[in-house]
Amino acid sequence: MGAGRFSAWDKQLNPSVARLWRRTFGGVRTRILAWYVLLIALCGVTSVLAVREILFMQLQERLETSLVREVRLFQLLSAEEPVVQEQPMRERAAHIFDRFFYRYVPHDNEFMLAYIDGELYRTMPQKLDGTMRANGKLTSRWSHLRTPERDERIGSSGEKFLYIAEPLRLGGEPRGLLVAAYCVSCERREVERSVIVVAQVFIGATLLASLLAWIAAGRVLAPLRLLAETARSIGESDLTRRIPAGDRGELGELAATFNQMLDRLEAAFASQRNFISDAGHELRTPITIVRGHLELLGDDPDERAETMAIVYDELDRMNRFVDDLLLLARAERPDFLFFELFDVGELTDELYAKARALAPREWSIEARGSGRMVADRQRLTQAVINLAQNAVQHTGPGDRIAIGSALRGAWVYLWVSDCGPGIAPEDQRRIFERFERGSHSRYEGSGLGLAIVQAIATTHGGSIQLTSTPGAGATFTLVLPLDPPQELQLHNQLTGQSCSTVLSVYSH
Repeated sequence: MGAGRFSAWDKQLNPSVARLWRRTFGGVRTRILAWYVLLIALCGVTSVLAVREILFMQLQERLETSLVREVRLFQLLSAEEPVVQEQPMRERAAHIFDRFFYRYVPHDNEFMLAYIDGELYRTMPQKLDGTMRANGKLTSRWSHLRTPERDERIGSSGEKFLYIAEPLRLGGEPRGLLVAAYCVSCERREVERSVIVVAQVFIGATLLASLLAWIAAGRVLAPLRLLAETARSIGESDLTRRIPAGDRGELGELAATFNQMLDRLEAAFASQRNFISDAGHELRTPITIVRGHLELLGDDPDERAETMAIVYDELDRMNRFVDDLLLLARAERPDFLFFELFDVGELTDELYAKARALAPREWSIEARGSGRMVADRQRLTQAVINLAQNAVQHTGPGDRIAIGSALRGAWVYLWVSDCGPGIAPEDQRRIFERFERGSHSRYEGSGLGLAIVQAIATTHGGSIQLTSTPGAGATFTLVLPLDPPQELQLHNQLTGQSCSTVLSVYSH
């Protein structure tokens, strides 16, 4: 039934009945059952027709075999008959026929006719039924036969007969004729009746199987209905509902995958709410400061200059904060990284030169890796400088800060080490989250610096490691692959970057 028919029905029925109609006759359950019944019916019709033809072939073969067997028996009896010179030929022929009919047991729809000198002598059964009596054309033809004949003909009644005519020769002359015949049409009607019974049984079995299939499909598709109901009931305010994943098959896997998606959505919504809350809190302070100073702004030039300096400083802080938020948002986009081939040692020298300008510290290169890697050079520079800035904020003038790099196997290590107060064990995981700071941090930043560093490492397919002991400094290490992950290589090929060329050069 097409969509137009459903639409016409929907206009005539009330909404609740229309929904029930669509759900019952337009749903997956109905389509599955329709295909099931169609396939079963197609297989059944094909099977019944094939069985019918096979039975007809077996019937034809059985009838021919039976007729040939009866004729051979007659030939043996006529050959064994002793020759009595004084016995008339007619009596001798009658004796042979009598002996044959004495031994012969007729089957259903089988007829035996004996002719002596063109006259019907004896039949089996003794009284021919209407089927044979009505076929005077055939019996008349047989009475004039003098030679063997094997044929299949339609008689006067419209019935088809398969027969074998065998002459009886005595003294070299044909004195009699035996006709063994089967009513093929009668036998085929019996086969047809059997096939009809089989078809009726098949139709009943199909109806019963369809009912059971309808019930079974409902049970199998129950998780899908539960999934749809769960999806309809889920809103931004309630992401706690889950689907029971008791099935171990594809539906169980679908339910588990849907639950995992809900877990991710719930985490994403929670992160979004926390992000908005934290961002609002972080922005509220500088806005309050700016507004308060502007409201108290007087006419004194020195006071105005001092107020404007505070306002500009807070605006700069908000600008940096917004830039950091935009950077974290871009880190989730596939075009965040732009790969190039560069030398790790040269990158280390550049990082050292740029970090020395941050603050007067005892800067040094702890180790210098030798080799080349494929990565986003600008993003790695940004990450390491963020780590160096973090080290500057937790150290004083003259304190040691070291930058280093190394290549170990398929991984590149870039680190920044300082001799500051270190990070407490309970803070070592938390400080990489957005808007989080260490418990004893003296720096009032946005709390996004380490989150940015972690995002840069993660998008490269790597990670960031922290080694710190309170009072003994901290070491932040970027662990990055020499080659970008396969999905990043594919993205660069799709976006037009020559990552394959870079990797080709790198491999040489």
